[in-house]
Amino acid sequence: MATKTADTPRAAQKAAPKAAAGPETYGGALLQRVIFPRIGDPLDVRALYLDEDTGNARRARSLSRTALQIGPDSEISFATYFNGFAASYWRRWTTLESVVLRLNVSAACRVDVYRSKGDGTQIHVRGLAVAKAGPVSFDLELAPFEDGGWYWFNVTSESDDLEITDSGWYATSPAPGRGSVSISITTFNRPDDCVGALTAIGEDDLVLAAITAVVVADQGTKKVRDATGYAEAAARLGDRLRMRDQANMGGSGGFARGMFEAVTDTDCDQVLLMDDDIVIEPDCILRALAFSRFAAQPMIVGGHMLNLQARSHLHSMGEIVDRGPFMWNAAPYAATDHDFVKRPLRHPKSVNLHRRIDVDYNGWWMCMIPRRLVEELGLPLPLFIKWDDSEYSLRAAAAGYPTASLPGVAIWHMPWSNKDDGTDWQAYFHFRNRLIVAALYSDDRKPRGLVKSSLRSTLVNLLSLQYSTVALHHRAIQDFMAGPDRLFEMLPTALAEVRELRAQFDDGRVVGSARDLPLPSMTAAHAAHFSHRPDNPIAMGRTLLEGLVHNLRKPRPEHHERPQLNISAQDARWYLMSRIDGATVATADGRGTTFRKRDPEKFRMLMRQAVQDFMQLEREFERLKGEYRAALRDLTSIESWRKVFEQQ
Repeated sequence: MATKTADTPRAAQKAAPKAAAGPETYGGALLQRVIFPRIGDPLDVRALYLDEDTGNARRARSLSRTALQIGPDSEISFATYFNGFAASYWRRWTTLESVVLRLNVSAACRVDVYRSKGDGTQIHVRGLAVAKAGPVSFDLELAPFEDGGWYWFNVTSESDDLEITDSGWYATSPAPGRGSVSISITTFNRPDDCVGALTAIGEDDLVLAAITAVVVADQGTKKVRDATGYAEAAARLGDRLRMRDQANMGGSGGFARGMFEAVTDTDCDQVLLMDDDIVIEPDCILRALAFSRFAAQPMIVGGHMLNLQARSHLHSMGEIVDRGPFMWNAAPYAATDHDFVKRPLRHPKSVNLHRRIDVDYNGWWMCMIPRRLVEELGLPLPLFIKWDDSEYSLRAAAAGYPTASLPGVAIWHMPWSNKDDGTDWQAYFHFRNRLIVAALYSDDRKPRGLVKSSLRSTLVNLLSLQYSTVALHHRAIQDFMAGPDRLFEMLPTALAEVRELRAQFDDGRVVGSARDLPLPSMTAAHAAHFSHRPDNPIAMGRTLLEGLVHNLRKPRPEHHERPQLNISAQDARWYLMSRIDGATVATADGRGTTFRKRDPEKFRMLMRQAVQDFMQLEREFERLKGEYRAALRDLTSIESWRKVFEQQ
């Protein structure tokens, strides 16, 4: 990135340092604490808090989450995910015109404040040689951040050790409202993960002070109460913690429970939805709450997803719903799988991190919804899982309430790449709920973009010998076309029925390991012939034709007794699978395998069925749009969900 030397004289004057009161008397509202790695955090996690690649940095030492020791003659940059200030989002969505950076330092040092533009250009705003220990502050205006950009600061120590303590980014006035939050967690047979989340919530006194309630909808058979560490976590949360045992109604049923209790039995201002299987940076709760309090209008504030398996990676920065195929996708210019170790915020190839990314929705791995919206718009649709989060933001947008995914607010979560949810039993909910949301919010009279993309996916699934996925899509279309009246009725039963249907197909039956099945008949050398990916349109067309012809032929019986190949999940592509009769394929999470077997009769039947389904869907889509839109208010009302919970 190019670096400019300074702002305009007026901007420099606005950024001039001034004396600051201590943290206990400062009159502005805390927006974002400067926080440090936990003692013992690995290097990849440290990169989210500290940029120590400044040329003369010694390794800094965390004294606590809010205190850091820097060695003599060393420079540390705080141009990092958790300590930079995403100024463009505060400029776009809040009422703030400026912010204050406050640092408490223990010795003489130098502090330099920088900002970036939406194109990633770095600008030095102001530098100050601090003569002695004490508080230092900078007034920083938000006017230059219309399109994007961050603030951050660097600290250079002198001949003594330097400690930075109790520092943060502040508003210039108190925040409006009381600013309390009720947290809703849905869990299903992940008691240890859930206890970890509860522990993290309760370990920070400032976070704890903002929480009115923590409602845990425990829908599993392995109860959170029985997990190691639960008693300690519960004691810390005290009477805020509300454990609610209920039947498995998926994420929508669990989050509906938390939202329901928040608005009917607490006086909270915000409702925060969180997954159970996450690792959270607790300060993010306060950051989302502060952003919501200063928002120019009520809005949904979501957090990013960091990769739990590679913790320096930003997995999801922002999501949209593509109105053509009506499918979710990464927002334009959003960074995906960005590694902060290799590309810190100041790296020339981190440009997209500096753009402001506008979104349609935020996943409910961490998402804060104002109480006012819940009272006005209602609770989630009874969809079990998938699309409930995107539908809620689309519903909010239709009523004039936007959604923002705020940098510096995030949880660590298992990435989607480690799941089979597009082809396993979840494929039913993916597709049925996608159709429902399209009926509610699509402007098209006929879902041609959706049908076109779905037919393509159907062909890929069939050529990949994933017959159960296509059968689940058929069931999804039929249930969608039956109308909205049975959604509540199906909520506790659909999962068992879907799993039973999937188990009727070879690709839906998971065994422990390929070692439990006969050895493949083909060698690795033979397999290489089939696994070659077509590299041009002509080769692609020829391979597709060969695959279609092969799938209409009768398979050799011995290939259904003994697989031809053993294939990893990432290699089981249509251009390989379409040219063989049978293969064992590992599941995406690596915990098992399936023995996929080619069946020409199933191929013909499922393809014919899919074509008929999509033709009927096009004919009846306009009518179904009317039915689902008319039913939306009742399906999401607090009173409708109250009846469901009273039956538990």
